Amino acid sequence: MSLIEIRVEIPADAADAAEEILLELGIRNWSLLEDAVARRAWIVGIFPAEAEARARWGELRPILPGSLGEPSVHPLADADWRDSYKAHFKPWQFGHLHWVPVWERGAFRLPPGHAVLWLDPGLAFGTGNHETTRLCIERLVQLETKAGGPPGKAAARVIDAGCGSGILALSASLLGFGNVAGFDLDPEAVRVSRENASLNGLAGRVSFRVADLPSGLGGPPAGIVLANIQADVLVRNARILASAVAPGGTLVLSGILAAERDAVRAAFATVAPGWNANSRTMGEWADLVIGRPF
Repeated sequence: MSLIEIRVEIPADAADAAEEILLELGIRNWSLLEDAVARRAWIVGIFPAEAEARARWGELRPILPGSLGEPSVHPLADADWRDSYKAHFKPWQFGHLHWVPVWERGAFRLPPGHAVLWLDPGLAFGTGNHETTRLCIERLVQLETKAGGPPGKAAARVIDAGCGSGILALSASLLGFGNVAGFDLDPEAVRVSRENASLNGLAGRVSFRVADLPSGLGGPPAGIVLANIQADVLVRNARILASAVAPGGTLVLSGILAAERDAVRAAFATVAPGWNANSRTMGEWADLVIGRPF
């Protein structure tokens, strides 16, 4: 399969601002690549056709900061797409859970008692390296301890709202949670999530579907609801998200700039009064974890 890559260099000091724009807009086909040693950065998009690539660039360019040149556009074989990310995606871990690129499968040595999630790039893919995902994953690992042994984890329902590449849902399954589901409005994200489930032998243990927030959260309440979504969407859907949490359960929110945290916290305090709330920051990003009383 051949794809089209569109790439434009941006000033290195504009990289953080450009990344925030991409994350806030939730645009999956675009990514930011940086060479910290050479102090260079690029906006890169992958699309199935050149006409679409140029049209999407025309929409993105006016909202990007800095003085930008003309983009380069060229065909990119699927193998080239994957190889281009090998330099930017390295293994990482938190607690006893590891996230490792699949091309390191032969060389990686998993410590005894640990678990690994193998990851492979795709058009809707995320590697979990960004602060917003790490904040969620660290909370999830901590909630595993709170859930106790296998009976507690098997009974706890986990929902990954806006699953992206499925990292949070699949990590929950590896941690031992037995009732895990994810959903996303983007069919491409759901397709990649299912591919990643198959890659890790989890296809029969985690379900993914295309849905918006009201329909995706419309089932029985869950013990853990994960929502790594931009702040304005969290605020607009605060009541829906809170109502999806079972008594004694936990709502983990991310995708929030530290400057937006107070506004998000206030929105959820209105719809979930009396719930326990705490937050952490990582770089320019913050999470908000809210516990529903029994």
